[in-house]
Amino acid sequence: MGRVRRLDHVGITVADLAAATAFFVGLGLEVEGRMVMEGEFVDTVIGIPGSRSEIVMLRPPDGGAGVELSSFVRPAHEPGSPGAMSTELGLRNVAFEVDDLPAAVERLAADGYSLVGGVGEYENVWRMVYVRGPEGIIVALAQRTG
Repeated sequence: MGRVRRLDHVGITVADLAAATAFFVGLGLEVEGRMVMEGEFVDTVIGIPGSRSEIVMLRPPDGGAGVELSSFVRPAHEPGSPGAMSTELGLRNVAFEVDDLPAAVERLAADGYSLVGGVGEYENVWRMVYVRGPEGIIVALAQRTG
């Protein structure tokens, strides 16, 4: 049986590709590339004939797993649950380690994004928050403290 070698990326479907890209760039990710996907390959993979999407791939400055933002041109996107809480089934958050949690939270607040709850401390090792980003995306930000 084949084994997973590494996590390459997490895919997130959004309606407003520009706003979602700006949000993640504001967190410190870098745009690796932009493209339009359509044709037999993508139709086969996602199981939607005639699909067309615009994609932005973002990665942390040091490389590693990325975030792929997709916005469908066709078919039209389906609305999700922008107010979903952690108990709703499905992918609930994407997490990043940051070097200055208060500064990251302050910067996001200046852009109109707020915490889902509060700042949690875990065994004097991590401080962490959930931030609700564009279109309800929950982003976990954590800073190692110990």
